[in-house]
Amino acid sequence: MTDKETSGPAARPFGPAFALAIRGRCPACGKGRMFARYLQPVQSCDHCGQRWDVHQADDFPAYIVILLLGHILVPLMIEVNASLAIPLGWQAVIWPGLALILCVLLIQPVKGAVIAFQWSRRMHGFT
Repeated sequence: MTDKETSGPAARPFGPAFALAIRGRCPACGKGRMFARYLQPVQSCDHCGQRWDVHQADDFPAYIVILLLGHILVPLMIEVNASLAIPLGWQAVIWPGLALILCVLLIQPVKGAVIAFQWSRRMHGFT
C-alpha cells in the first residue's frame, strides 16, 4: 500500500449510503434525519453533524423519476390495454393519477440517493 491509500480520507461506500438515504436517514451515521421537509434536506445531521446543505442535486432526481416512470408505466399500460377493455375516459384518469402518485412516492428517495452519491464520492463541497 502507498502512503496515500493508508492516510487518505475514510472510504464512503455508496451501497450502505444509498440504503440509508432512500429511507430518509443520514448516510453518514444512519441515525439522523436527512430531510427537514418533504424535499428540503436538513442543514446538518442532528446526530453526527454532517452538513447536507452543500449538495447540488438540482433537477437530476426529477430526471431519474421521469425515467423510472416511463419504464414502469409504459409496459403496464401496454399490458393492461392488451388484456382489458378499459374505456378511454377511465384511462385518462387512471394513468395520470398513477403517474402522480408514483412521482410523489419516488422523488424524495431518489433525491436522497442522489445526495448520498454526491456525499460518497465527495462531490460538490462534501469533504
